[in-house]
Amino acid sequence: MEIIKIVGIGIVATVLIIILKDIRPEFSLFISLLTGVIIFSMILGELSYVIGTLNTLAKRVNVEFAYFSTILKIIGMAYIVEFGAQISRDAGEEGIAMKIELGGKVLIMVLAIPILLALMELIIKILP
Repeated sequence: MEIIKIVGIGIVATVLIIILKDIRPEFSLFISLLTGVIIFSMILGELSYVIGTLNTLAKRVNVEFAYFSTILKIIGMAYIVEFGAQISRDAGEEGIAMKIELGGKVLIMVLAIPILLALMELIIKILP
C-alpha cells in the first residue's frame, strides 16, 4: 500500500524535524523540502494514471480538448500552489504562503475565463 509508505515517510520526517529544530534549525526546512519532493515523486505514476483516465473519459464524452487541457492545468496549478504555500508555512512564512495562494487563485481564474465565457454563451443560446 502506497499510502502507508507516504504516511511513514511523513511521520519520520516530522520526528526528524522536531528533533533537529532545536539543534540545527536550518536542517528542518531542508528535510521538509526533501520529504515533499520524495512524496511527490512517489505519486507521479498515480498522477499520470489519473490524467490518462481523464483523457480517455474526455474523448468518450466528446469534450473539447481545449477545455479538458485547461481543467487539467487548473488542477495542476492548484496542487502546485498548495505545495508552495505549505513549504512557506513550514518555514514560518505565513504571509508569503498567503500571497502564493492569492497569486494561484488569480491565475486559476484567468485560466478559467474561456470556460466561463463558453458556458455563458451556451446559457444565452438556451434562454429564449
